[in-house]
Amino acid sequence: MKLIASTTLLLVACAIGSAQQPDVSSIHPASAPLPDIPSLMREVEQHQKQSEAIQKDYLYHEVAREQRGDGKKSLTNEYDVFWLRGVQVHKLVRKDGKDLTSDEQKKESDRIDREVARAQERKRKADADGKETDSHGRDEVTVSRFLELGTFSNPRRLQLNGRETIAVNYAGDPKAKTRNRLESVIRDLAGTIWIDEEDRTITRLEGHFADSFKVGGGMVMSIQKGTTFSMQQMKINNEVWLPSRIEGHGAARVLLLVHFEGSIFLTDSDYRKFKATSTILPAVGTIQQPSDSEPTKDKESSPSPQ
Repeated sequence: MKLIASTTLLLVACAIGSAQQPDVSSIHPASAPLPDIPSLMREVEQHQKQSEAIQKDYLYHEVAREQRGDGKKSLTNEYDVFWLRGVQVHKLVRKDGKDLTSDEQKKESDRIDREVARAQERKRKADADGKETDSHGRDEVTVSRFLELGTFSNPRRLQLNGRETIAVNYAGDPKAKTRNRLESVIRDLAGTIWIDEEDRTITRLEGHFADSFKVGGGMVMSIQKGTTFSMQQMKINNEVWLPSRIEGHGAARVLLLVHFEGSIFLTDSDYRKFKATSTILPAVGTIQQPSDSEPTKDKESSPSPQ
């Protein structure tokens, strides 16, 4: 059972994205009217494009722990996550607390080379066809399509980890027509997004799937009804927001990227910058253990008119 890419659990977050700091003029005090939701989400999307270059300068460590629903088996893998030739990769370094053998290290390096080559080829083909894709050549969904596949609603101000955020609910429309696999996921999704008001970035994401669905008879994608997930991000070096914790509960399979039945917990830490020469610099933004604090409601305000 493989746990290779935490980004697959961030399908929605990747489509909307994390963000770089905006101009001070875009900051709204708690007493100001709440922004128009479509405009807010388009700001987040725009800032994501600007922050991608910064994210590629970072390497970090990820611990992925899977607990089966029957409670009889657990699996813990550790990865180094970094960008290689324009593609984000997860390099397996330990399994259940044990370092990889030399043969396993060789197999892992070969796997990464194949993965990067396939991703680059998918990206070239997608660009030639004029398709919206991410750096891996996978389907990408714009905010405009989000608005066609469902609705954002009920914006309100909440504090999260001492920062002002705008929480927004999202509900997909099960009757909406989709164009690709990712849109099928979004259409059946419901949840809440927390956006840092100052930085216009997604800092927390929670969601669940209202129905079960399969793509390719379950071989391409299969998600069980009631499956839930959550994601938190943390600001690193006062310049970029990166994942700190991801959880999933239920049952899901997405190609060979994610497969779990029970619960999966991903913790990201030890963020470091690295040069193009691949020389790792000393840790410059090590993440502390992410807190499990919930948003406070002491500054909640009424939704703004849409």
